[in-house]
Amino acid sequence: MLRRACILSFLGALAIAQAASPAASRIDRRFAEARKNPLELYAFLYRMPKGADLHNHLSGAIYAEDYLAAAVQTHLCVDTAALALVEATAPGGACAPGQVDAAATQTDNTLRNGLIDSFSMRNFVPGKQSGHDHFFDTFDKFGAVSSGDLIAGVVQRAADQNESYLELMALSGGSIAGLGKTVGLTDDFDATRRKLEAAGLDRLVAQMKTRVDRMEQKRLSGLGCARTPDSAACRVQVRYVYQVLREFPKEQVFAQVMAGFELAAADPRVVAVNFVQAEDGYISMHDYHLQMTMVDYAHKIWPNVHITLHAGELAPGLVPPDGLRFHIGEAIDLGHAERIGHGVDVMYEKDPATLLAEMRERHILVEINLTSNDVILGVKGDQHPFPIYRRNGVPLALSTDDEGVSRSQLTEEFERAVLTYNLSYSDLKELVRNSLEYSFAPGASYWKDRKYFSVAAPCAAGAKTSACREYLDNNDKARLEADLEDRFAQFEK
Repeated sequence: MLRRACILSFLGALAIAQAASPAASRIDRRFAEARKNPLELYAFLYRMPKGADLHNHLSGAIYAEDYLAAAVQTHLCVDTAALALVEATAPGGACAPGQVDAAATQTDNTLRNGLIDSFSMRNFVPGKQSGHDHFFDTFDKFGAVSSGDLIAGVVQRAADQNESYLELMALSGGSIAGLGKTVGLTDDFDATRRKLEAAGLDRLVAQMKTRVDRMEQKRLSGLGCARTPDSAACRVQVRYVYQVLREFPKEQVFAQVMAGFELAAADPRVVAVNFVQAEDGYISMHDYHLQMTMVDYAHKIWPNVHITLHAGELAPGLVPPDGLRFHIGEAIDLGHAERIGHGVDVMYEKDPATLLAEMRERHILVEINLTSNDVILGVKGDQHPFPIYRRNGVPLALSTDDEGVSRSQLTEEFERAVLTYNLSYSDLKELVRNSLEYSFAPGASYWKDRKYFSVAAPCAAGAKTSACREYLDNNDKARLEADLEDRFAQFEK
């Protein structure tokens, strides 16, 4: 009888709590109505707080139209055969034969539309070229424009969608790779590292810090933050992730790894190291284990540098079956990955059940890129592991990957997830909260644990107490998470 009374008492208290939350009931009803129509759902999700975009390549996030506008301003040329932007090389700064001035894109819509399709997945139809190949080919076509100069537009788009934090993959080491080519690589990583340092590694790392300075200046000036520091766009916090170009020869990859970890250890604006480029490329596949060994070595030297790795951006047929069996596992166990980007081939790994359990127990978040996985790999719907990860308790967050190339944005990633996987509003809030909780924003969490039921002890008595204010002042992550809860409260009204 006592047990039954306790259960009834608990149920009664639960009912009272639910009844005392009319805002929650209203938002659930509003969401249920919105999801009946994709257009209404989009409008709902556009306004909804979305926290962080944790997997975002800056160069791929910029829309083709913005690249073309920048090309006109900087007097670039268009290679009309390749449909690519190039530097003017003819005498007097003129365009060479077979090229036209980029300004022609302002009057010639046929040329303009061809370039937009060339720079993105817009209107792409698989034929002689696959979606995978067209996607990765786009980056060389707009590479003549400095993506760092266009960062303000990416941040503004995030702010417009009620995002509050970005981790942008925006730094890579072309000059570092050149140093690696000069120095070479032996099995003695310590000796190679000393040679890199003697050859000027620190100087090149300092140059990359200057590039971060420039991007920050472009972001702040482009958004007018000196005039309107409290605007939504200026309130978006931006951090950077260093990219190792994995399709370079091993001696160049090692140099990039050394530089990336040194940079992230020295500059708090650079919060992590990642590997990029097509995971199915020859070097990426052939040297994968060696590259993870390099990361393991760097982790021993700089144990506090965060690591997030593209792993498992593969599908059956893209590589032989044995190529699907180890990338995620090695990224975690040898590469010390705290987050996994994509993770599409997880069920083809050697022991997927054990791997999923390990990811759950170690709280290794997967950065889910639904649109990208569809257009590059052809993986979507029930062929995507998104619901498998959720059933196994692996933390997830939705992200964009390359929203400009994919002609998408974070709102559409949420829309696709809702319509494909029948997510509830509560499911969406968990994904959004995960995006900040598993971010590499510095400081402790606002939450007591990752169930998001109770806040950290300093804020347990209320967000306006002096203890909580001090706690939020000293912890960027907690401050972002508290702000997110305020945004949810305002939205749910």
